Amino acid sequence: MSVIVDLSIFPMDKQGTGLSPYVARVLDVIGQSGLDHRLGPMGTAIEGEWEEVMQVVDRCYRALEEDCGRIYLSLKADIRRDRTNGLDGKVASVREKCV
Repeated sequence: MSVIVDLSIFPMDKQGTGLSPYVARVLDVIGQSGLDHRLGPMGTAIEGEWEEVMQVVDRCYRALEEDCGRIYLSLKADIRRDRTNGLDGKVASVREKCV
């Protein structure tokens, strides 16, 4: 079953306003998975089969758990049987309809 998730995950117990080192750590985990993904300003979209994507989400959490005492994780999912190339296809479909 194909799924696209939008994952937002970051520590809540770190000082300062910049969390980019932690986001970069998570993005490395996602990149190492080989799954198609897109970094956005408020989260990262990941596409693949349900089991693979959920394993990556778990690895992202584990990567932060090592030195973060409080972690925020938000996950949205679009699950569809007959989809391929959804990350690009969904955006293209909307852009085709724009005036």
